[in-house]
Amino acid sequence: MSLRIHLPSGWVTFVFTDIEGSTRLAQLLGPGYRPVLREHRRLLRDTLAGTDGAELLTEGDSFFLAFGDAATALTACLTAQRALSSHDWPTPEAAPRVRMGLHTGYAEPRDGEYASPEVHRAARVAAAAHGGQVLCSAATARHAQSLPDGASLLDLGLHRLRGFDDRERLFQLVAPGLERSFPRPRTADAVPHNLPTQVTSFVGREAERAELRRLVDTYRLVTVLGAGGAGKTRLAVELASGIVEAYPDGVWFVDVAAVTDPGLVAFEIAAVLGLRPEPGRPMIDTLVEYAAARRMLIVLDTCDAQPASSAEVISRLLAGGRGVRVLATSRESFGLPGEVVWRIPPLSVDPRPDGGESDAVALLLDRMAAARGGRSPDPAEQADLRRVVRRLDGLPLAIELAAARLRVLSAGQLAERLDDMLGTLDAGREEPEPSPVEASWTGNQQDTVDLVAAATGAAPPTPATRAGQRSASERHLTMQATVTWSYRTLGARSARLLRWLAVFAGPVDLPTVQWLLDDDPLDPLSVLVDKSMVLAEPHAAGSTYRMLDPIRAYAARRLIEAGEEQTARDRHVAWSRHALEQAHLGPDGRPVTLSLYALDPLAGELRAALRWCATGGSARSGLRLAGGLDQWWRERGLAREGRLWLFRLYGRIAETGEPIPEAELAAAYHMHSLHAGADGEFAEELRYSQRAEAAARQAGDLGLLARVLAGRAAPLVDMGQFAEAERVCREVIDWAYAQDVVSDALLAVYNLAELLWRRGALDEAAELLGAARSVEAARPVERGRRSVDMLLGMVALARGDLVAAHEHLLVALRSRMSHGYLGRACDTVNAIAVRCALGGAPLVAARLFGAAQATRANLRVTPGIYGPYWLERQVELRRVLGDGAFDAAYLAGGELALEEAAALALEVEHPDLATGSPRFTTAPAPRRPTSPRFPRSTTG
Repeated sequence: MSLRIHLPSGWVTFVFTDIEGSTRLAQLLGPGYRPVLREHRRLLRDTLAGTDGAELLTEGDSFFLAFGDAATALTACLTAQRALSSHDWPTPEAAPRVRMGLHTGYAEPRDGEYASPEVHRAARVAAAAHGGQVLCSAATARHAQSLPDGASLLDLGLHRLRGFDDRERLFQLVAPGLERSFPRPRTADAVPHNLPTQVTSFVGREAERAELRRLVDTYRLVTVLGAGGAGKTRLAVELASGIVEAYPDGVWFVDVAAVTDPGLVAFEIAAVLGLRPEPGRPMIDTLVEYAAARRMLIVLDTCDAQPASSAEVISRLLAGGRGVRVLATSRESFGLPGEVVWRIPPLSVDPRPDGGESDAVALLLDRMAAARGGRSPDPAEQADLRRVVRRLDGLPLAIELAAARLRVLSAGQLAERLDDMLGTLDAGREEPEPSPVEASWTGNQQDTVDLVAAATGAAPPTPATRAGQRSASERHLTMQATVTWSYRTLGARSARLLRWLAVFAGPVDLPTVQWLLDDDPLDPLSVLVDKSMVLAEPHAAGSTYRMLDPIRAYAARRLIEAGEEQTARDRHVAWSRHALEQAHLGPDGRPVTLSLYALDPLAGELRAALRWCATGGSARSGLRLAGGLDQWWRERGLAREGRLWLFRLYGRIAETGEPIPEAELAAAYHMHSLHAGADGEFAEELRYSQRAEAAARQAGDLGLLARVLAGRAAPLVDMGQFAEAERVCREVIDWAYAQDVVSDALLAVYNLAELLWRRGALDEAAELLGAARSVEAARPVERGRRSVDMLLGMVALARGDLVAAHEHLLVALRSRMSHGYLGRACDTVNAIAVRCALGGAPLVAARLFGAAQATRANLRVTPGIYGPYWLERQVELRRVLGDGAFDAAYLAGGELALEEAAALALEVEHPDLATGSPRFTTAPAPRRPTSPRFPRSTTG
């Protein structure tokens, strides 16, 4: 090593050189080898070490140098090779052919040398080169800021260097005075491929990769199907890059989207394989003959651009040789014998079983960090990021586009803007013309020109390299262009069905689609499924069909452009009303006990229908839909949502002047009053109660008036006016009895019973409830709540009759949980907690109190008239258990879901099984009326 040269540190470019075939050259020249070797060393020292290179080692015919600048190192190598080739050697055979390799890495010298794996990598790069060739790693290419005039770096693709597990992208220095054509680099993997280099990391899809790998290993033709932007190409390339070693004759990537004419598919594949057309012979024959004796994998991407031609070429290739396998990506299958169709699912949006983020969120986090300059997201954004990926249905392209928006928006702002999904995702991007058949697509024409040049004997500019490294297709620059690519291939019926399906918010079954169109949709629906624009999800009861949200947004735009939105959405509203009616009926068409669980799967569709009613449809239809959701909203803690929809519908009425019958307005105002009370807005509750009464009186419907009047006491109870509320209840019951509409006044009976319980009039409350039982049982909308049993259980608790309380409360809880009355179930769990506290199970009681409170907080439901009672019992329970034991049990209960709390409550032992059961020693049973009529109340 030359002691006068300072060793560079930091980003260092290491250079190794040696003479190719030096042993053979020494044998050939004999004594003449020594002066050749000496001259070789002089030339290299003058050109390499003489240009700021630190010479670390010279041994035999090898040099090892270090440079502080990558561009300087490449310039020195270029100068050295030119000097070697232009030198006057004794004979042409005596000219040494020197190979050179460069790699740049971070290193610090220690004791006059470098102990770094980067040195070994540089040595392996040099070992891969041929005599007269200069190779460098991707790191050196990246750090070389400028090259001499006329010099460039030729990408030779990925190669596995001996001794290294990863692949290194190698570049060849090309310049005037240097040889250009060399065999493939001498690397550990001699398998050729042209797989495109990805500029971003591959995230998730471990299960999908494993499944697809198994299929590719087993079958010769595997077609990856999916919607545009689903990640088909990326997954196929990622998989192929991991199995290169399994195919000695290469893994070849061909982008069929680049082909402008069906007859050129075979030419495109041939160009990638380096084949030239033979005069008078079809290109497909040349291609099949070449592939017949080889073991290779061909990755045909975007075959839906030329489906028929792709199918023909694939069929010929597979028939021509058993060593050829094809992995194709497309939006529709080929229907070829032996084809295995694998549909790529969207990225998972649900958290992993181990608690890690879903694949969709992980992808968004990765791309978001890149968009924000490497900064990690704020932890407060996590919930909004999950909202975003759910709205995007886990579609990778949509997530990539969304991440770009996060440069200027917070995750919360982005989530709010996704109602205009296409406008938000495609903002700031120029939309290309994505038609696969237009001859003016210049990016495709270049490939045709190259094929013509090859046919005439001219040298095309490295088609394999260009095909493997082509950037993302224009059709993937925007969501609009991506979906348009597929939409333009649809026939009229299929395109209409796609547009009309946009009115649905979620999956639908075949009868629903038929109801919407009033026509048999099977043929056009099959086309949409085949083209991956609609996902078919098989179930035991029959398949359902759904669109990913980005495709739905596109179809909705097309629906408006076609002038069909009014008709389609009105039809959807009619279907929604029909679905609500069916939820109240059994298979025989007769009314059944209402289960709110039946409304859960309809919620998305009903909201979509309400949105249309409030913005472009009929407000009257919207009020009817809202009436069907009345109890569901309140029992799911969504009373505020119900109020907001009603306000929007009132605004629509004012905007359009649509006439609404007084009876329907009265029902809406009555519902609004109940929702305001559940949401703690007591002044609003009273105001809408009064409006409901005025409208009901004008309507002249006694049953409706009874239902509205029965709700008059609720605002008074919420405002603490209990005596006035009791007087109103008695008046309403008496009036309803006189008008023979007493069954419609059931709410007044419940309210009065609660008020009687509150002030200790237990006998009267029990008598009132006993008469109400048969009325409740006759009303399908009411009986699932089992309000009579709940109230009788409360009366029994007040009497100390634990047996009666246990039996009534468990009946109420089972029914409420079975029929989806979750808010009311919280009250029942609290009541069973009191029963446990009185029955000698204080720890169970504390757990149940904690569980009920946690659920009530999640549902945002006010405690109502029972609130003070629950608090009193908890204070007493705390006194019995002590603060520590009570708090521990209460917190443990707070961790329970409502279903778990209900299961715990239902497992409570019956008091009859306890020692000294008081069943037959408690207060006498309440008097029962001789007929199922409410007792006439007195107002005194």
